[in-house]
Amino acid sequence: MKIFTTKHELQQYLQQCRQNGETIGLVPTMGALHAGHLSLLAMAQQQCSTTVCSIFVNPTQFTNPDDLQNYPRPIESDIEKLTAAGCDVLFNPTVNEMYAANEQWHIDLGDLEHLLEGEFRPGHYQGVTQVVFKLFDIVKPDKAFFGQKDYQQVLVITKMVQILNMPVELVMVPISREAEGLAMSSRNIHLSADDRVHALVLSKALTWVAKHFNGQNLQQVRQEAIDMINAEDGVKLEYFEVADADTLHPAAETTPRLIALTAAQVGKTRLIDNMIIR
Repeated sequence: MKIFTTKHELQQYLQQCRQNGETIGLVPTMGALHAGHLSLLAMAQQQCSTTVCSIFVNPTQFTNPDDLQNYPRPIESDIEKLTAAGCDVLFNPTVNEMYAANEQWHIDLGDLEHLLEGEFRPGHYQGVTQVVFKLFDIVKPDKAFFGQKDYQQVLVITKMVQILNMPVELVMVPISREAEGLAMSSRNIHLSADDRVHALVLSKALTWVAKHFNGQNLQQVRQEAIDMINAEDGVKLEYFEVADADTLHPAAETTPRLIALTAAQVGKTRLIDNMIIR
């Protein structure tokens, strides 16, 4: 695996790859890699001849300075995992390499920016689009691979690509789960043994809605899921919504594409999860 820390060296290398007729797949990450990230890489390897994984803890998307400070950065372990998985290129830049002083960025994402995650993390999606635009501009991938766990993020990036008419195909990869059902996340390392047990209520509640929604009882199954999470020790629910999978507006029984999404504080760790219902 080749490792680059500067845009210039990476671009020179990828230019050669393109001249050799290779297609480039990008997996953007913030590191602390787990099997979920590696499933994105595996999908990229299936669909593209050169795979680029970026590891960059992007400061502009953190709304809480402590969260940025505490975000795990096990780079040596990440390099071992990527090497073992057969990744071709790692791009691991510094903040100074990615950002000039006093950079400004704003893109009109409409109400998608302010729903659900946007309500609890104002400004988050401006930071996400800012860094993903930079990565797309640097790497110029044919395809970019994102996890379904950050479903709203996928919609936001899709909108940015449409607005800016960027020549990249986005691929959403299904959520990877632990054997018990917990969605894999870099944040899971912060969970205590008790927290991990309590956190299972999120996937249980989502599965309950998927299993018991009969086309006519949307509000009932949503409320039952909310009650289930609220009854769990050590879990503080932020939201549980059944939404239109295209807009994330609250859904009706007749909405053709449905997704259930939730976020909660489990112990000291904030977790998100979702499940496509229809």
